[in-house]
Amino acid sequence: MHDLLAVAGLLFAAAATPGPNNLVVLHEAGRGGMRAAGAAIGGIVLGGLALFAAAAAGLGGVLARHGGARTALGVAGALYMGWLGLGLVRIHGMTSRAATALPTGMPGLFGFQFLNPKGWAMALTVVAAWPATRAADYLPLALLFTFVPLVCLLLWAMGGRWLATRLACPRFRRRADAAMGLLLLASAALLLAGL
Repeated sequence: MHDLLAVAGLLFAAAATPGPNNLVVLHEAGRGGMRAAGAAIGGIVLGGLALFAAAAAGLGGVLARHGGARTALGVAGALYMGWLGLGLVRIHGMTSRAATALPTGMPGLFGFQFLNPKGWAMALTVVAAWPATRAADYLPLALLFTFVPLVCLLLWAMGGRWLATRLACPRFRRRADAAMGLLLLASAALLLAGL
């Protein structure tokens, strides 16, 4: 039980703190309400579970043995986050019809989890520390990988919904998009610096 609480705390710290997933949910809820955020949350949670399953099935061991693959994955994730950030910063000053670079909807955010360095770090850390001898031993972790991010992402969505009235003002929306873009760029730079 103590181990599950430790994993839950680690997952909560990762899921509650700002990161690409939370920024996307905040953005989706602010622009399209809870329905748009629900699709994003579904993609993130299901993608996170698939990432966890891949790590538990042995992909984590492959990445541990091949430092170059791990570095390449980190670089790819950082470059993608940087591209997303630039996309949001660039729409600053454009019309509201400007397309954003953020992944949207369930399929886009499901796939995004495999480029999310924060997701990989969580899945690999938890799988490496969990004493499992068979697939069924991972069931408690799978439940935590579902429940904890779901609750945290719903809180971020409520924050985005609260911001929706402010985002109706084009000037505020441009500033919010630029701020989210700069946060993603900073996250990408920190990730690259740590590789």
